[in-house]
Amino acid sequence: MTSIRSIIIDDEPNNIENLQLIVATHSTDVVILTTASKAAEGIKAIQDHQPDLVFLDIQMPGQSGFDLLRALPEIKFEVIFITAYDKYGIQAIKFSALDYLLKPIDIAEFKLAIAKAKQKISHRQQNHSIENLLQYIKAGQKEIPKITLPTLTGIMYVKITDIVRCEASNNYTTFYLQNGEQVLVCKTLKDFADILKPHQFVRTHQSHLVNQQYVKSYLREDGGTLLLNDQTKVPISRQNRELVKETLSKSL
Repeated sequence: MTSIRSIIIDDEPNNIENLQLIVATHSTDVVILTTASKAAEGIKAIQDHQPDLVFLDIQMPGQSGFDLLRALPEIKFEVIFITAYDKYGIQAIKFSALDYLLKPIDIAEFKLAIAKAKQKISHRQQNHSIENLLQYIKAGQKEIPKITLPTLTGIMYVKITDIVRCEASNNYTTFYLQNGEQVLVCKTLKDFADILKPHQFVRTHQSHLVNQQYVKSYLREDGGTLLLNDQTKVPISRQNRELVKETLSKSL
């Protein structure tokens, strides 16, 4: 594909210089058009240059990276977030299936994020993931968040309370929804376990993640099994047995 036109927006000059060096060394087909150190400058740079990709710092004085995105009338570019550890920010990004890089930047993670960005840019798909991110941030975690599920045919946005359980199959995960629908997702169960754990999900087995609100009872058969409201039985591994019992005792 042709060169990727990019912009760096970060309030720390050292971080900008470091990222410029990384891009020049490890991704020569990414061209940095300009840089900005404030959200307002970043907005103007985006409007002036219409980039394919924006490297965006989340935590900046005055306006954050999220504020910058909210201020734009439309988003026609991909975003790779650059951030120090920010639990809420990272959780929101994960929910929206977007890429982020922690400072200091790991080269392997950088290359992976660039590869994903290239694929998205080449397909020129409408960036619904950014929209989902902004809805999540705007709600301030007061509303039920939706999780982004990349499927073989497109992208689905599902309320986490509608997810009954998840089951792993090699590098894929099947989501079982309250309405009976099954969604095959192109990611491993591990990718979702940490995201869903704070939302009443419990890992019963290497291959199973269950929403506690749909658990009917704990059965002693086969060393431990969960019976769900729809009569599905989910196995519990020996190493997870005590954790599952303890977790459910607090909710059932």
